[in-house]
Amino acid sequence: MSSLPAAYAAAVSAGTVVPPRYGEASLTDVIPSVLAALGVEAMTNVLGLPSAHRYVVLLIDGLGWNLLHRYADEAPYLAALAADGRTVTASVPATTSTSLVTLGTGVPPGVHGVVGYTMAVPGTDQLLNTLRWDTTVEPLAWQPHTTAFERAEEAGVAVTTVSRKAFQGTGLTVAGLRGGDYVPADSAGQRIDRAVVASERGTRSLVYLYEGDLDWTAHRDGAHSAAWRHQLATIDAFVARLRKALPADAVLVITADHGMVDVPFDRRVDVDSDPALRRGVYLVGGDPRMRYLYTEAGATDEVVAAWRSRLGPDALVLTRGEAVDAGWFGPVEDRVLPRLGDVLIASLGDTAVECRNAFPTEPTLLGLHGSLTPDEMIVPLLIAV
Repeated sequence: MSSLPAAYAAAVSAGTVVPPRYGEASLTDVIPSVLAALGVEAMTNVLGLPSAHRYVVLLIDGLGWNLLHRYADEAPYLAALAADGRTVTASVPATTSTSLVTLGTGVPPGVHGVVGYTMAVPGTDQLLNTLRWDTTVEPLAWQPHTTAFERAEEAGVAVTTVSRKAFQGTGLTVAGLRGGDYVPADSAGQRIDRAVVASERGTRSLVYLYEGDLDWTAHRDGAHSAAWRHQLATIDAFVARLRKALPADAVLVITADHGMVDVPFDRRVDVDSDPALRRGVYLVGGDPRMRYLYTEAGATDEVVAAWRSRLGPDALVLTRGEAVDAGWFGPVEDRVLPRLGDVLIASLGDTAVECRNAFPTEPTLLGLHGSLTPDEMIVPLLIAV
């Protein structure tokens, strides 16, 4: 058992970071609560969702709670729902692949094992890119647990995923979102139409929709840009139209996988430009806001000291054991442990840690996410009936 760094305890106390609330109010709890509300046995409705025969769950990539409130004028429909809405936490890291699998399985990252955008493949010196799934890793072996969608299907619920055709059958989809039917829909109009049809299937139905344009816009233009605000307004109109088109007895749940932080380009540290930061590190993974460092044998303590000295108050630098003890990933299975970095760098404020040689696109992204700040971790849970 590791003792937690004083800096982490102070950050939690100050509200600078938000620990995940697995089993209480997090993305782990959304689909199990929906299934309980649908009457599926052995499921617990910890979120207190209303009983219904039909549910539609819409995940808006990158819609942080704080961003929604800051730009409420751009999203009057969502803002009205937020007035009576609640929040849940993203998973750690607060990144798309990890949060989507957390939502789809109903278990925390330490159990499902998709613990980052990129992570080490144990026994190799390679990284698994979980969005591209660009290695020979078998998705069912990487994430063997039954998904919440599969449990719903086994209970007789008509389950449908409505999302882009490009995502059908990908490693990430198979790992975390398998179960039920997959209906491709690339345009907003198609997604509404397909969701309405899917929601009318059977005596009980669950439809999962994914909307990714807000996240993409924030990465490229920033979460406070005019482009992002226009995109938010577009999504707001989409959600209102979706609700109007759905059957009256369907409950619409809107949530997100993470929020977003704009990181000025002069507030970034490049691992590859500082030999002292590369010393003792043989592989760098994770995200710019949640960096994973895989260290050479016996080098972890030296790496921790060097990074804490270099970053100071701009980041939390924890060992793997400290992060696990802090509950960042929930219970961690033995097979998952070596996928995590030996050292984890959680950026604070408007900072980030890039690795430009391995990830040349990172310097082109203005909006980033992955750490435990409120802007990244707190996401909405909105109910439209």
